Amino acid sequence: MDSIYLLIPLGVVIAFAIGGVFWWAMSTGQFDDLDDEGRSVVKDDDSPGKPPSTLG
Repeated sequence: MDSIYLLIPLGVVIAFAIGGVFWWAMSTGQFDDLDDEGRSVVKDDDSPGKPPSTLG
């Protein structure tokens, strides 16, 4: 029974922390354009005359 006095406030603090992080992510635009990032992975950005870059 004594542990419930610790676990309930700890759960409330964690819930507020998760809510705060979610609010911060929404207000900074983290979820504005999710589709464009997925398309940028498969989009061909190389121009025909440009040689491929080499590593090293």
